[in-house]
Amino acid sequence: MKQGKLIIFSAPSGSGKSTIVNALIERGIPLEFSISATSRLPRGNEKDGVHYHFLSPESFKSKVESNLFLEWEEVYESKYYGTLSSEVDRIWSKSKHVIFDVDVKGGINLKSKFGDRALSVFIQSPSIDILNSRLKTRNTESQTQLNVRLEKAEHEISFAKDFDLVIMNDILDIAIDQAYEKVTQFLHGY
Repeated sequence: MKQGKLIIFSAPSGSGKSTIVNALIERGIPLEFSISATSRLPRGNEKDGVHYHFLSPESFKSKVESNLFLEWEEVYESKYYGTLSSEVDRIWSKSKHVIFDVDVKGGINLKSKFGDRALSVFIQSPSIDILNSRLKTRNTESQTQLNVRLEKAEHEISFAKDFDLVIMNDILDIAIDQAYEKVTQFLHGY
């Protein structure tokens, strides 16, 4: 499989997309996670090359200027995120399909770049209040940072219609099962 397919999961922070992506990988689908690059500092136990490729803002901008990203954006002020072309090549060289866990704008950009070779999935939280509760449970950010994320989430939800599929993550096991069914159908061409 020189060039496989791409599965794009996007959602506002706290919607459960990372949990769903990890569950799909654990179910044995021939997928591998595309590790995004970011200019933010690691949180908690995050490791470079495992959770993200952590780059300085200068290094990130240099890679942008060298056209090494498939997509990138400034998600929060001075916090850049993106997908390096080398990640997709690395995964395809292993005869696997690529699975992304990216912000909403990045998901839309990847879908527009890869078209029918990509399935774009939007994970929706039942409400902003539940999203707020999930983000607070993480205990990784100040109230000011949470407010910024929630404001961004309200805007991002308006883009759900631009995705191939919207999955409501009200009951996690059901959301995982729905994602598994749709992803396997897409990969097998039916």
